[in-house]
Amino acid sequence: MSALRPLLLLLLPLCPGPGPGPGSEAKVTRSCAETRQVLGARGYSLNLIPPALISGEHLRVCPQEYTCCSSETEQRLIRETEATFRGLVEDSGSFMVHTLAVRHRKFDEFFLEMLSVAQHSLTQLFSHSYGRLYAQHALIFNGLFSRLRDFYGESGEGLDDALADFWAQLLERVFPLLHPQYSFPPDYLLCLSRLASSTDGSLQPFGDSPRRLRLQITRTLVAARAFVRGLETGREVVSEALKVPVFGGCSQALMRLIGCPLCRGVPSLMPCQGFCLNVVRGCLSNRGLEPEWGNYLDALLLLAEKLQGPFSFELAAESIGVKISEGLMFLQENSVKVSAQVFQECGPPHPVPARNRRAPAPREEAGRLWTLVAEEERPTTAAGTNMHRLVWELRERLARMRGFWARLSLTVCGDSRMAADVSQEAAPCWTGAGRGRYLPPVVGGSPAEQLSNPEVQVDVSGPDVPTRRRRLQLRAATARMKAAALGHDLDGLDADEDASGSGGGQQYADDWMAGAAAVAPPVRPPRPPYPPRRDGSGGRGGGSARYNQGRSRSGGVSVGFHTQPILVLSLSALSLLGPR
Repeated sequence: MSALRPLLLLLLPLCPGPGPGPGSEAKVTRSCAETRQVLGARGYSLNLIPPALISGEHLRVCPQEYTCCSSETEQRLIRETEATFRGLVEDSGSFMVHTLAVRHRKFDEFFLEMLSVAQHSLTQLFSHSYGRLYAQHALIFNGLFSRLRDFYGESGEGLDDALADFWAQLLERVFPLLHPQYSFPPDYLLCLSRLASSTDGSLQPFGDSPRRLRLQITRTLVAARAFVRGLETGREVVSEALKVPVFGGCSQALMRLIGCPLCRGVPSLMPCQGFCLNVVRGCLSNRGLEPEWGNYLDALLLLAEKLQGPFSFELAAESIGVKISEGLMFLQENSVKVSAQVFQECGPPHPVPARNRRAPAPREEAGRLWTLVAEEERPTTAAGTNMHRLVWELRERLARMRGFWARLSLTVCGDSRMAADVSQEAAPCWTGAGRGRYLPPVVGGSPAEQLSNPEVQVDVSGPDVPTRRRRLQLRAATARMKAAALGHDLDGLDADEDASGSGGGQQYADDWMAGAAAVAPPVRPPRPPYPPRRDGSGGRGGGSARYNQGRSRSGGVSVGFHTQPILVLSLSALSLLGPR
């Protein structure tokens, strides 16, 4: 045996020893040079990064094998991976926030400018036609447009009261001009307002114009307000939804995905695509906005089409001057009948001495004014744009938003910081434990599929409270826009049968088209008897002043025709307010 000892000593170095422990091969063949270079460029202190792999028993998330990360480095990488993920999510949806914000601004500016153009056109027309008399009473017309803007901006009262007030004030100013030989003290004008605003509708000094104006402008302003408010709601919801919170399980999965390759000394080894999809879908689980988001986009487009067609804001704004002109013409042409009703109910007025009477405008002068106005150029629309172009641009941009939440995981994992390119699927990648191929199944994004997510433990209780609130916001905006597309105002508190009754709104929405012939209103239902006549003022007792002027309780079909404002005034209407 002693003779064999020298031979055994010679052969011993050739015999294989015990196998290397986990990571020992990497310890011999790999250093932390790449990790030091990458993290040094990010501002890490190289004193915290060893030049070679060290034992990883101190690691909390990454595999506890040989590593380039200290505990402090790992914690900092965890925070960085969370920030990277949140930044990618926000960047992916930033175009939606920008688009909705810009569309909101453009439509809002367009609607407000159309009201300003309509007000300017009316002022220009009436100033040329009525001169000093219009200037004396311009406050009534300016007040009407101010209240229309307030209603559109959700800071004013209902349109019914605003329009009824306007017609009542107009009647109080115009009726005395029809009878310059009489004196009308305040008590008599109060009786006149009560009579015109009585619920029985027996006196309609402006004909059907107040009702038609109310239907047209109310439906349009309700739709425009709901549309602009819907754009603003969508922007707020998306902006908040993109701020994804990172919970504990998601944070650890993100660290394993894009942080641990740095700790293992292989920063150039990209995560596998399937690995990334499982992690990102787990982090985004229960935070999407489908199907509410798709319904919201559908409602936006539906209401935009209505505002471009049946509820055209341009036509409605132009019609304000038209309807007022038609109402004045009706009062002039039916002044004998209207005056007889007023004198019967309120009593005969007191005559004015002949020397104090105002002479009516000569027909020749009214005709000359009409000629000057008709030759003037019509004002341009808002900033050279129109509703058709705005809706076309909106439709084009909303198409990119469809399916955004379903595609979000693919968008995030398409970034080079998150996963290897899909074209390199066959190449080895980071699996969460080392180099290789990702074998676990890639699950879908639905809540049921996420229950079997191999990377992130998903909360089975459903969406969190902020996500539920955002979905409810989208549902409310969708319901409001769909109702507005049918002619209903869900925010209205005093909606009557014409403004929000069932049936009438839909019929109006379908039948009101530019150029359609006028449709006679349906037969009115029976009216209640007149209230008792008062001895003091001679007026009717029922109803409040300036309240029901312009209302119709018939739920009738809208009159659907479109006429240019400058082609409506007749000679008799122009002479109504007298000379300049």
